[in-house]
Amino acid sequence: MSTSDRPAARVICLDREDRVLLLHWHDRVSGADVWEPPGGGIDPGETPLQAARRELTEETGLPGSSVQDRSVEVARDFTWLGVRYVKTESFFLARFDHSRPPVDPGALTPEEREAYLGCLWARELPAGVEPPGLAKVVERLTAAR
Repeated sequence: MSTSDRPAARVICLDREDRVLLLHWHDRVSGADVWEPPGGGIDPGETPLQAARRELTEETGLPGSSVQDRSVEVARDFTWLGVRYVKTESFFLARFDHSRPPVDPGALTPEEREAYLGCLWARELPAGVEPPGLAKVVERLTAAR
């Protein structure tokens, strides 16, 4: 198994009722289903905030401008498609004024399209959420006012 430490950024999206947006993915290598906030790798020359805004729009169709310039660092250790990722990711916050804004993952890569199973605006975090301590990440982000 290879290992990657590619920098990444994620976005905790909260709707009007404080539901968290989670994307549902299927790892064809391990067979696992994973729920996680939108986000992904930081491209060369991008800041974590720029990457978070770009990834949010690509993966959900929601406006990247909704991502606030506030983040917390989260240690990650997970496996995806046979690659182990051990790194620290920046998690940003985006708030939306309406209930369950529609999600349109129109700019997924071919690999992402193959793995994408849908999304959920969740009051309770489901089993298989990544990172496992996501509830604490949400608390840290929303308390950092």
